[in-house]
Formats: sequence, structure tokens, C-alpha cells
Amino acid sequence: MKSLPSGLQAHLDSGTTTLAWCWKITRRDGAVYGFTDHDLALTFAVTTFEPESGFVPSEIRAAQDFSVDAQDVEGALSSDRITETDILDGRWDNAEVDVWRVNWASTDQRVLMRRGNLGDIRRGRTSFVAEVRSLAHWLNQTVGRTYQFSCDADLGDARCDVNLASPLWSATGTVATLSGSRGFTAVALGGFANGSFALGVISWTTGANAGRKAEIATFASGAITLFEAPVRPIALGDAFLATVGCDKQFATCSAKFGNGVNFRGFPHMPGEEAVLRYPNQGDANNGAPLT
Repeated sequence: MKSLPSGLQAHLDSGTTTLAWCWKITRRDGAVYGFTDHDLALTFAVTTFEPESGFVPSEIRAAQDFSVDAQDVEGALSSDRITETDILDGRWDNAEVDVWRVNWASTDQRVLMRRGNLGDIRRGRTSFVAEVRSLAHWLNQTVGRTYQFSCDADLGDARCDVNLASPLWSATGTVATLSGSRGFTAVALGGFANGSFALGVISWTTGANAGRKAEIATFASGAITLFEAPVRPIALGDAFLATVGCDKQFATCSAKFGNGVNFRGFPHMPGEEAVLRYPNQGDANNGAPLT
């Protein structure tokens, strides 16, 4: 149950209210935006909430357990502050959201109704629908390591210690020919063996996708196929940096990178077959202690 400021409580008790919704959104790049469904700008907490933002909220849903509560907010893409380009670029992903109920006639009378993060964003031709997830969604995030067969490090990070800046593991190139929406060739990659860049990463440095990354599905004879088509079409001459991939297996870590000492998995852990099998005299699973 929320405790309302005395002024706001008195306003609600009066029977005639002047209430508005306000949304404060803080993106991961630090940019702060304020929007309101009121027809005039409102200012409080060092934030100006712009009117006529096109935001239309759904009901606020809340549960007593630890399930993730959600509220949908629909908005127009025609706003100067919310553009389809920024949504495509992921600038609004997981942005922090504060949802306020405010007396627009006296903005010091307000209550914070919900605090959370933007979740899934569904786009249409002229509008978008953004999910506002409650803070409970952080409880679903994996914390710590998992006991697993494969490596849980990211290739090239401090725990892996492979130097991806080395010309052995990365190369720059430009798109020479196109093959569909997610395939292309680059002459500069011809010196790498087939499969070298499979599961690797493309970092676009020029073109419409500059600054974005994409995962590589296959690589053969200088031809790259991405798992997904970029948000904007690939064009001839687009420059990129390609880094090799790793399938997170101990054999690959040792043979391909010579980095078995830094492998961050448990390659000798018993598999599912060892758990499901029963002792059988005469084979390796005879019930004796594992060595």
C-alpha cells in the first residue's frame, strides 16, 4: 500500500481531481526524457515532462508474488524525441522508467506509481508499444557462474585472455558482393580458413549500420552469412571488423587458440548419460568410485 502525500490525499478526497500521468525515462546513454498525457508541460524533480507525447498507458498490473508485473505504453513514432531510428538502434532498450501520478495544478502533489525498465518494444507503421517491466524482472537475471560443460567466458574478455586485436583472430574488410539480406563476400578475408569466423562477430565501421554488431553464422571462401539480417540493409563498400568465433568447447579452446589453461568450463564433468545409467557389472559403470 502506498502512502500518499497529505496534499495529494486531500486533493483526492475533494472528489474533483486534476490528475495526469507522467513518465520519466532514463536511457542507458544517460539521456533523460519526460512525457505526460497532460496538454501542458509539467516540471518537477529537475525534469520537464513534455505534453502531447502520444503516450497512452494500459492498466497497471501488480501481483503479490515475485512474478514480473508489466504495463504497456503506446506512443507515436512521429514525435521528435522518439524516432524509429533510435528504437531500431536499441537506444531505448532496458531504459529506466519512473511512472508518476501527478496533480497537474500543483505538481508537488504526486506519487510514484511504478519504477521499472522498458522491455519488449513492438513497432508498427506509425506507432510503437513498449512494455514497462517492474523491478522484479532483475530477480530473473543469472548471477554468478553455472556449473556446465562449455566455457562461460566471452571470447577475448579478461577471463578468456585471447587477444582479439591480433591479426590471427581479426581482420578488417569491405563488402564486395551481396547475397540476400544477410550474406556477403569480402576479399580481405580470403586468407582465413573456412569456419574461422563462424560464431564470431561483425562490427560495422561505416555505412547505415555503423556502430552496430552482428553475429556470424557461417564463413567459407571469403563469404559470410549472418544469423540475422541487420536492421538496415547491407550495402556494397560497407566496412567492418570481423573477429573469429568460438564454440565454447575445450577441444576448440586448446587446438584453435592454444588457450586451454584459461578454459572456463568443466569439460570432464559427468554428462546426462552418466546420471541416467545404472550400475552394470562388466563395464565402466560397475558402481566403483569414479577416478
